[in-house]
Amino acid sequence: QLVESGGGLVQAGGSLRLSCAASGRTFSVYSMGWFRQAPGKEREFVGSIRWIRDSTYYPDSVKGRFTVSRDNSKNTMYLQMNELKPEDTAVYYCAATNSDGSRWSEWGQGTLVTVSS
Repeated sequence: QLVESGGGLVQAGGSLRLSCAASGRTFSVYSMGWFRQAPGKEREFVGSIRWIRDSTYYPDSVKGRFTVSRDNSKNTMYLQMNELKPEDTAVYYCAATNSDGSRWSEWGQGTLVTVSS
């Protein structure tokens, strides 16, 4: 089970940190990641981290502004978002892959981030 928290309203240029608490079989997770979906748009990948190593991946749209990290002792993943823009407004979802990383197999319920101009 994945549970996100930390969403809210922030002004453009501000920062926000999202958390994703994972319970259950986290030892079988290959990677965890963050996605977002704005109204009327498709779900978009915004970053991921391999659960054993610390390799992180980002699309160009957030590279340099967003940082994914994790605390294995707490089974929690974070998304630090800096220099937020109105176009970052979306529902943010955390997700976990299956054990070989071939698909995103588990999703959280989402948390809303609204960036005002």
